Amino acid sequence: MADRPKRRPGETREKLMNAALTLVGKGRHFASLGIREVTRQAGVVPTSFYRHFRSMDDLGLQLVDELGLVLRRMMREARANVLQADKLIEESVGIFVAHAQANRSFFLFMAQGLAGESRAVQEGIRSEMRFFASELANDLRRLRLMEHLSDADLELTCDLVVRTVAFSLTDLLSISEDDDYQIGQVRKRTTRFLQMIFVGAGHWQSD
Repeated sequence: MADRPKRRPGETREKLMNAALTLVGKGRHFASLGIREVTRQAGVVPTSFYRHFRSMDDLGLQLVDELGLVLRRMMREARANVLQADKLIEESVGIFVAHAQANRSFFLFMAQGLAGESRAVQEGIRSEMRFFASELANDLRRLRLMEHLSDADLELTCDLVVRTVAFSLTDLLSISEDDDYQIGQVRKRTTRFLQMIFVGAGHWQSD
């Protein structure tokens, strides 16, 4: 009898996470997924789920961690490519749109999770958003932008930026992946939203 190929460590865990994302990408809401459905999609027996996750919430939190890695890659790309302050908003939005298109299932999961039933997943995603806003504030300080704002007002401005981009995400994900015109319109509208935020922040007088 031929030896069965050995599974590499973490392979089943990855299959389960990818299965959940695949189902989300097909239009299912993460909050409605059950363990049997996910294991069936992954091609593993239901009992194997509990060797890797305690519950669907636990799987969701692991996906939040992976989403965080995607967001950090996006930040690194923006830092490496956006060198001129006057191009900061337009080029950063372009990078965001490209990453959202390339990682569509992850960002669908993010959009669902923000309004989902799982408080743990929702808070995990909000924590990633707070981290993203904090990193944006650090980048603006490094570029010596918005120096007239207090730290608290700068953090508030960056929080508003992140929330605005997250809201635009719902528009982006409702568009067909190959509809370049509509994707371009979302990109332009999001850029204008952020420009208006920064114009307002530029005239804001911190206490």
